[in-house]
Amino acid sequence: LESAPEPREVYEALIDDFLADPRFTQQVRRFWRDSFKMGGGGLDSAPNFAASLVVGDQPITRLFTATSGNCVDFEDGSFVAEDCDSGAPAEAGVLTNPDVHRHFFSNLGFRRARWVQETFACREFPAEVGDPTDVGGENPYTAPWPFESIAGSRTTGRVDFHDTESVICANCHATMNHVTPLLARFDEDGDWVEGGYGVPLPLDGAPIAERTDWLPEGEGTAWRYGVPAADLPALGAAMAADPEVHHCLTARAWNWAMGHGDVVDALAVVPRAVTTPLVDELSAEGFRFKPVLRAIFTSDDFVRY
Repeated sequence: LESAPEPREVYEALIDDFLADPRFTQQVRRFWRDSFKMGGGGLDSAPNFAASLVVGDQPITRLFTATSGNCVDFEDGSFVAEDCDSGAPAEAGVLTNPDVHRHFFSNLGFRRARWVQETFACREFPAEVGDPTDVGGENPYTAPWPFESIAGSRTTGRVDFHDTESVICANCHATMNHVTPLLARFDEDGDWVEGGYGVPLPLDGAPIAERTDWLPEGEGTAWRYGVPAADLPALGAAMAADPEVHHCLTARAWNWAMGHGDVVDALAVVPRAVTTPLVDELSAEGFRFKPVLRAIFTSDDFVRY
């Protein structure tokens, strides 16, 4: 570098070598294990899948849309892709990964919904905010969904998501309840339940949840307000097309490169002024993630850091 007439060219060549090095594969596996909060103990198939997409220069959006090869082992320095065997009628990347559903099993499936939201949208619930509405509580209802679009004392269900005594539960559950039924079809072992649901209610006897415990009759599932998703492949397609998800993925890559903490847990929020050029790069490169990492590692912010 000291003797090179163009030091940046030398440095960028070193970065290219790094991205092609087998040790990069190990680093990117660790990155996804940290991002997914899972790994080891037989829980590597989802982070390995994400890492294989990066190393193999495949679109990172396949995280949500892959119909095959979405459960990946790592053996002797190589990725070995297999189809996830969850019993789901159609695969949708990590959304149908049995390890994910087993690891984040909970009452009503809300841990799974939280994992999807925080990992891929990079912020906690509430996921959406609309115009404030008075629903009889001390604070207003702020979600864009109609208040009665979810289960509760005003519609159906055995849990009152319309409660307004201390907080407005529906501010978070408006979006959460439209997403979660799609993720709740898997039981505690991560296996698909045909014709029903695989998660319990937090009530005496732990009865198995029914669709009307999340949503009233006739209300459809969705990723966001105005973005319906009738099944997991549709949910995956909606997430793959969502700019919020693109910004989240690039923010996670930025924090990883810069040695910052988790964007949600540590509140290490990355400004849109930083992620927007990276999202543009992601889109221009066909959603391949390795060029985004190269752009970060060769950026002035990283070089001068």
